[in-house]
Amino acid sequence: MHEDGNGDGRGSGSPKSPSGVDPASPGGVDPASPGGVDPEFLSLERELTVLLRRARANQGEMAREVHPDLESAAYGLLVRLEELGRQRATELAAYIGVGKATMSRQLRALEQLGLIAREPDPADGRAWLVDLTEEGRTRVGRVREARRARYVSQLAHWDRGEVSELARLLHELNQGMAK
Repeated sequence: MHEDGNGDGRGSGSPKSPSGVDPASPGGVDPASPGGVDPEFLSLERELTVLLRRARANQGEMAREVHPDLESAAYGLLVRLEELGRQRATELAAYIGVGKATMSRQLRALEQLGLIAREPDPADGRAWLVDLTEEGRTRVGRVREARRARYVSQLAHWDRGEVSELARLLHELNQGMAK
């Protein structure tokens, strides 16, 4: 006997997703769920909240490992510079999602800590290029390598394909949220 989405074997007239939600319903709304929201989206929200809370705490720890006086928010700037190399301050501000004044303040602090250096942009004398110093590159590289080693240890029981799929899905999520 074939069961439909309502689990009683009787057709209800409209197809259901595995969660029991009518796929034609707008925005993943399930009138039978708490608050009328599809349980998959409730679960997603809950798990992302936990992940983001832990990520913020880890970012603070990693920032302090790079330098005891480093602000948590500045760690992402250092990682971006390590990955892409020299960039304009305006590009960094756009990537992080902050204004020019906030970016200037963060860059000034990083420069005072000896982690970055600024130089005039040869293509535009009004702009500055920012890059990691050798000290900054060494410190950020050491912290990132330790973080990757923790991931390897924590996910040792996962299949590499699962790790790859998680990375792919997170990338897709990040790309969608950037739009």
